[in-house]
Amino acid sequence: MKFLLLHAPTFDPAPFADALEAEQVAVRRISMPGELTTGNAPTTLVLDPGSRDRFPVKALRQFVNNGGALVALGAPDETDVPERLPAELASAFLPSQPGRRQFLIALRSSYREAAARTEAARARSEAASRTKELGELTRIGMALSTERDLDTLLELILSQARALTDADAGSLYLVESAEDGTKRLRFKLAQNHSRPEIPFVDFTIPISKASIAGYVASTSAPLVLDDAYELPANVEYSINRSIDEKYGYRTKSILTIPMSDHKDQIIGVLQLINRKTAADLVLSTPADFEQQVVPFSGRTVELVSSLAGQAAVAIENSELYQSIERLFEGFVKAAVIAIEQRDPTTFGHSGRVATMTVGLAQTVDRAGDGAYKHVAFSREELRELRYAGLLHDFGKVGVREQVLVKAKKLYPPDLSLIKQRYAFIRRTYEGDYERQRADFLEQHGRTNYEAFLAELKRQQEARLADLDRFMKLVGESNEPTLLPEGNFEELIRYADARFQDLEGKHQPLLTDDEVRYLTIRKGSLDEQERLEIESHVSHTYWFLLNIPWTKELANVPTIAYGHHEKLDGRGYPRKVTGDQIPIQTRMMTIADIFDALTASDRPYKRAVPIPRALDILSEEVKDGMLDGELFRLFHEARVFDRLNDEA
Repeated sequence: MKFLLLHAPTFDPAPFADALEAEQVAVRRISMPGELTTGNAPTTLVLDPGSRDRFPVKALRQFVNNGGALVALGAPDETDVPERLPAELASAFLPSQPGRRQFLIALRSSYREAAARTEAARARSEAASRTKELGELTRIGMALSTERDLDTLLELILSQARALTDADAGSLYLVESAEDGTKRLRFKLAQNHSRPEIPFVDFTIPISKASIAGYVASTSAPLVLDDAYELPANVEYSINRSIDEKYGYRTKSILTIPMSDHKDQIIGVLQLINRKTAADLVLSTPADFEQQVVPFSGRTVELVSSLAGQAAVAIENSELYQSIERLFEGFVKAAVIAIEQRDPTTFGHSGRVATMTVGLAQTVDRAGDGAYKHVAFSREELRELRYAGLLHDFGKVGVREQVLVKAKKLYPPDLSLIKQRYAFIRRTYEGDYERQRADFLEQHGRTNYEAFLAELKRQQEARLADLDRFMKLVGESNEPTLLPEGNFEELIRYADARFQDLEGKHQPLLTDDEVRYLTIRKGSLDEQERLEIESHVSHTYWFLLNIPWTKELANVPTIAYGHHEKLDGRGYPRKVTGDQIPIQTRMMTIADIFDALTASDRPYKRAVPIPRALDILSEEVKDGMLDGELFRLFHEARVFDRLNDEA
């Protein structure tokens, strides 16, 4: 049908009625610019001179651009289109009293031009629509490619598919394999705009043609249903109406699309339900379902198929990423086991440090005031921090085991040698006692024997008591202390003492090395051993640096490297200060020291109560070694209580 719009009181179309009917032209009179519309059909406007001023040029230009055509009707004295009417807008010019043939020629010419313009406008609209769709698909594809969490990704896929098609509801199934190799569809997600209260129930269905989703997974082809309640009689699939009946819903139009990976293997099914005339409509009455739900068009099938392809790649990438995460997780756990097998006394230390460090980071993330109120950590950064915490001591595998597990200041063989020396001297004293007593009896008999024996016993008891005092002092000095303590003057006095060996040579009661170990003021390690232990940090760094971490985990080596550094430069191994130490490392340092202080009794130290440990940390803050703001948050939030939550 064609339309002729008239705002020309001086023009009477009656003489042309039969010609207009033959051309299938409907005549409609208009009185104002607001009625000027093409209605998506070839439309010609006849405008006489007296009406031109009522139609602004802007309105006429828009009418023409939208596919309309303009025939200018001249005044009695006009022979051409007047200058005030742009010539490019007029398809034809007619005199004030056009002849029949002249009118029909102008009318047919204007309709051809209107048809061409209408097609051009339609093409422009379709091109704009396709460009918009392409842009939307590109945007969705980018969003899908950056999301790593599978559950969030599935939500995004379904919600974007619904938005793209104005679908009211939808669901998503993923293929999963059982141990025996059989495959089923797992119902992973459901969304419903009009009935959000419908609960989600996790279940599986066979990949067979008995259900709509199973049918699509079996055939690898899209399925479009205009009305799910009116299925053809010869189809193998059926629909379960129980949810509809329970919640007052009406499943009508359905679009079900297979999702295939790069090997064309079905990995899931995307199902959209009830395409609406407008996305924000809520379907609440039976009339809404009948009037507002429309079939899925061929174009929506193309769009959703394209989206399903992108979604399948994104799901495959997400699952691959998760498998990489599981691989990293397995590696990290194996590394922690290796550390703890070398030093069983520190069992659980790495895990506790990781837990408290991540807990402190989350506390910092929530802080509303203080120096770090603008600091935030993403999920990936927290995972990076956890791995750094778990692996911060891995370099201990490069430290000699005897040094790593050294519980006392003396190594067990060294202490055993001192004990043997003590036993030898004691037996020597006892032998001397018996020999002197026998010599006296042989030389003097029993004369004055009792007095001699009493004095000999007194001397013997004094010598043995002094020897026992020496052994007790060795035992006391051999115990490591948490802080620099102890006065070793008496021990050094004993070190100057000598005894006679079996060959009659005089030997020191303690060797120089034994004295050096026993006079260690803090802990159980001498300077050389301490340097060897401290080297574990560098071993850790170089080991972690050789691992091909992902971009999100690239800072693991650097974070772990500085966990023994102090803000004032008194740490190791690089003795860096202040801002050279990342905030993640500063947090780990606090957690590491706290756990070292409070962990259960170890052979070389007693566990420190939590209040005492906090006092020690506070002193290090005052001395400028630890970050005061981070310690405040650690203390106030009682981050260490998280260890009880995970116990």
